[in-house]
Amino acid sequence: MAGSGVIEGPLSKWTNVMKGWQYRWFVLDEASGLLSYYTSKEKMMRGSRRGCVRLKSAIIGIDDEDDSTFTLSVDQKTFHFQARDGDEREKWIQGLENSILRHSADHQVKGLVPVATEAEFEYKLAETDAYLQLMIEQVKSLETRIDACEDESTRERYNVIKVTAENMIEAIKHAIVMLQISKESLKGPVMNGSMHESILTNDADYDYFGTEDEALPQTDTVVPERSYSSSEDEDFYDAEDFKSASSTPQKGSTPDSSPSTEEAIVQPQVIASDDDYYDELYDELDKENLGSLESHGSVIAHLLSQVRIGMDLTKVVLPTFILERRSLLEMYADFFAHPDLFLKIPELPTPRERMIQLVRWYLSAFHAGRNSEIAKKPYNPIVGETFSCFWKMPGAENNNEKTDGPVPWASKDNLSFIAEQVSHHPPISAFYAEHFNKKVSLDGYIWTKSKFLGLSIGVHMIGQGVISVIDHDEEYTITFPNGYGRSILTVPWIELGGKCTLSCAKTGYNATVEFHTKPFYGGKKHKVTAEIFEPNEKKPIVSIDGEWNGIMYAKYSTGMNEVFVDTKKMPIMKKLVKPTDQQTEFESRRLWKEVTYNLKNKFIEEATNHKQRLEQRQRNEAKERKEKGLKVETKCFHEEGEHWVYDRPLLKRVRNSPSSTL
Repeated sequence: MAGSGVIEGPLSKWTNVMKGWQYRWFVLDEASGLLSYYTSKEKMMRGSRRGCVRLKSAIIGIDDEDDSTFTLSVDQKTFHFQARDGDEREKWIQGLENSILRHSADHQVKGLVPVATEAEFEYKLAETDAYLQLMIEQVKSLETRIDACEDESTRERYNVIKVTAENMIEAIKHAIVMLQISKESLKGPVMNGSMHESILTNDADYDYFGTEDEALPQTDTVVPERSYSSSEDEDFYDAEDFKSASSTPQKGSTPDSSPSTEEAIVQPQVIASDDDYYDELYDELDKENLGSLESHGSVIAHLLSQVRIGMDLTKVVLPTFILERRSLLEMYADFFAHPDLFLKIPELPTPRERMIQLVRWYLSAFHAGRNSEIAKKPYNPIVGETFSCFWKMPGAENNNEKTDGPVPWASKDNLSFIAEQVSHHPPISAFYAEHFNKKVSLDGYIWTKSKFLGLSIGVHMIGQGVISVIDHDEEYTITFPNGYGRSILTVPWIELGGKCTLSCAKTGYNATVEFHTKPFYGGKKHKVTAEIFEPNEKKPIVSIDGEWNGIMYAKYSTGMNEVFVDTKKMPIMKKLVKPTDQQTEFESRRLWKEVTYNLKNKFIEEATNHKQRLEQRQRNEAKERKEKGLKVETKCFHEEGEHWVYDRPLLKRVRNSPSSTL
């Protein structure tokens, strides 16, 4: 079992996925201070590690009433182990204590201050940002208390605290930004203002020592910045565990759908119609990454130095290199990436089934809007800009009879879509979709309100959508989640957050959908939960959980369980868009053609110039309207009270039809 600096052998490890002990092969490398584990000895020989525990600053726990189990606590995690007997546990504990002592002592030699690695620096920076968000929330609570306070002297004291806290928030925010920029520039650990070699870095190269009997293969002993377990109910998922688990997971223990390091990421199938064409500017997936801040850091640093925590970013011009190659109006069309789910709603016979199907479509509607793993911002639409498209359904009759709806070149068997930017300040996009023959439509609008949150940007999606199921005389009102761009100083990523509602006033059926943002400690990314209720009932008939860009599972009150939505396997239906040279001047792809072309070819300066021309033209037109006292004349939508609606919705056209019986 013991070798020169290496201990290896079997142990059982407690896994949260299976809620029980599982056999694993462990290797303790005292030289690197790392306890690695593998699903088998054979996997260890191939270097296929499934998890590891960093032993620096780890604490060993022993239960005197049980002579075979012990724990290791480190990095805000506790790992549970079980040896075969007390003697074997004693050997492991002795080796672990030696390694922990050795790596703790390494930092005390010659009175040196412990070296901060890049990974540790990054962790502390993120932790600081998490506390910063808490402080922002506390200031908001203080503002509410000030507004409710009637005593003038008390209000003054509160205001002094508020101003002091706001100044502190600004100082912390700018410190975070500058530290992040400095870290990217130095490209290494920092100690007392100078560069030093790191003791534990991701670039370290350690080899296992050979035992007396055999030389162990050179295995992956790179020391990660954090301990992790691939079978934890957190960011990692052990494929071996899930294969042996029940095919119907319990609520709260849904496995992470992220692929393991041994599995390839499978992109959803895209189905295109026979008469579709290939547009290299839009149909080629955006796979490049933003790179480090080495090239763009000064631009972002300057930008962030001009904004304040909580500031509305509507009037802030973002650098061109972070733009996605399409308009926001086109992104809204991706709500219908699975049009078959939407079009099935009116086909179902009961209100209960229609509400469940509505939730199924709704939960499938967000993943296709992000066609890059890196969070990029779509173009801010210009006032008067429009985007239109339609979908042909496989297997449909595809009657060539044209519709009088939003897309004149689409037929009555197609799902057609149009969007228009109806306002710039505030930025409001209105959109409408319909299928004539199935008598179903969606009329919606979204007002995006962006705020700077330190190392994140929050986008509040204010608005609603109304789905009309005409043959059943039903209207369903839905709201939308907020979006967040995280890690904006490194490689940004998107998550959704907030509670949304779906309801039908006529039937009383309703649902709540909550998109959960990832907490700083533990938790999963992209988690979503939903509950569907019958009229006047508090107990849900369906409970759903999973990841909005992965797999979602449903548990019915009848006891039935099923995969509710699997975005990894569901094919995406490609939308049909007119070729750019056939579009009018203010249609999205033609309007932004030069910006898109130069972005694709990485001509950033040229893309910026074309973008600035469009923005300046919009400013000039707004100034001219103001001077003449004119309002924006919209093309397809109008305002009704606080909402924006389509001028000629299907419901109105059907009711006004001479043959209508509605």
